Amino acid sequence: VQLQASGGGLVQAGGSLRLSCAASGLTFSRYTMGWFRQAPGKEREFVAASSWYGSRTYYGDSVKGRFTISRDDAKNTVYLQMNSLKPEDTAVYYCAGRPFGASTMGHDYDYWGQGTLVTVSS
Repeated sequence: VQLQASGGGLVQAGGSLRLSCAASGLTFSRYTMGWFRQAPGKEREFVAASSWYGSRTYYGDSVKGRFTISRDDAKNTVYLQMNSLKPEDTAVYYCAGRPFGASTMGHDYDYWGQGTLVTVSS
């Protein structure tokens, strides 16, 4: 199983970015896909998850109303649209996958991508 995250970069506060995570080696539609982030000196934080077959979505409190997770099962790809970015959103963003049911806990996920850095300048 491989998860390849991309789309990070430098953006000004108030701007937008879209992250992508392409998965291979798994039956994508049967996996919950999540996004987590880790800022320097901080613990890993749940950002968003899309349950298998995309039936439900979940968001961390700090990103609700600003971020949107979506998935394209035909392309084995999950996306994270990030709007109204704030400097406190600066972090390395990781995509992760687990079979079937959704979870907001990182330790419940079996597979992780390499991370993509998002930097939001003030």
